[in-house]
Amino acid sequence: MTQESSASGGTTPAASDQDDSRLLSNAGTVDRAATLAWLRRISGDLATATTTRLEQSLSWYSDMPPARRSAVGLVAQAGITSFIQWYDDPTSTPWIAADIFAAAPRELLRSVSLQQTLQLIRITVEVVEERVASKSEDLREAILLYSREVAFTAADVYARAAESRGLWDARLEALVVDSILTGEADEELPSRIAALGWHGHGEVCVLVGTAPAQFDVDQVRRTSRKLGVDVLVGVQGSRLVVVIGRAQPADADEPDPDCLPFVEIARQLEPAFGDGYLVLGPTVPALVDASQSARAALAGFAVARGWRHAPRPVEADDLLPERALAGDPVAKQTLVERIYRPLAAHSTDLVTTLWSYLDNGRSLEATARELFVHPNTVRYRLKRVSDVIGWDATGPREALILQTALILGSIGSTDVARRRAAVRRPRDGGAR
Repeated sequence: MTQESSASGGTTPAASDQDDSRLLSNAGTVDRAATLAWLRRISGDLATATTTRLEQSLSWYSDMPPARRSAVGLVAQAGITSFIQWYDDPTSTPWIAADIFAAAPRELLRSVSLQQTLQLIRITVEVVEERVASKSEDLREAILLYSREVAFTAADVYARAAESRGLWDARLEALVVDSILTGEADEELPSRIAALGWHGHGEVCVLVGTAPAQFDVDQVRRTSRKLGVDVLVGVQGSRLVVVIGRAQPADADEPDPDCLPFVEIARQLEPAFGDGYLVLGPTVPALVDASQSARAALAGFAVARGWRHAPRPVEADDLLPERALAGDPVAKQTLVERIYRPLAAHSTDLVTTLWSYLDNGRSLEATARELFVHPNTVRYRLKRVSDVIGWDATGPREALILQTALILGSIGSTDVARRRAAVRRPRDGGAR
């Protein structure tokens, strides 16, 4: 029977299975081709429905100018068209999110955020799924797979753009910090600072320390935001420089009385620095004057090892003696103008008493004997010294600062007297 069946043209079970598979394959091909034709016919309706849904669901879309709304509509149409092409050939490259704005003006790339892009994708997918998912389960799965690929690709594109912008901002920030340190500010400096997101218009100071082996710049920025200040960060070799500015509005006439002093802000930022000395420059009124604070901070950082028990952070003005000994002209001028000249202008007795008190090892009795006055008089005059200049001569560190100022002031006064005498001699000789 088997031979007769074979001879008479009957089919074997294996051949029957092959025929069934071929028929199913042909049916699947026909169905897919019909689905593609149907998708192409309704693509315009899908784009129109998507635009209507965008207007109803997204307030930022409704607030856009007409030209930009039209550009976003073109983006949605491009997404739908790309899905149809991908469904036709799933092995081809999916719709690339980098081309999402290919038909849109360049400014749309800068005006639509990642969040808005994902909202656009989500609504487009919802509309397409509502209209075509009921056609077949295979089509619904294709929509979900395609939307996932697009969302991840869009996130990757924005991440790459953010990384590129971050690298550019880092280079720009390094350039701005270098300009502040060198004092070579130009007309473009304000615009560069604004491009970095500097919002402050208040006081500024510069903090200089050692850069750690693993520097976390994000930690510095997070801490600064909590403290309500703006920062510019620069790493120069082993040195870490942070420019700190109060985030004060431009229309504010006076600084916020509740704001933290810069010394406390420096203490909060201290963990971000490496081991070694940490020097805080003097406060200046605005960012354009930050180079003055930077010069003092750098000079103090260079000589901080001269103070064995220097605190961390230490103010640059507390290192004035070391800076003056190292030849810093700004420190010398500061000591003379803040200490010697105010005392000399107020009373010569204060200068004489301070000299004697420091020369006699800060002994009230020895000073009183030298000046032939009562110790209470010496004590009163020292209090007057503190009232005039703000430094207390009874402390060991401040005594060093005051003695350095007296030495520099006396040398400067002698030089001035000699120059004046040299100018007078030729006139006197000519008169004879």
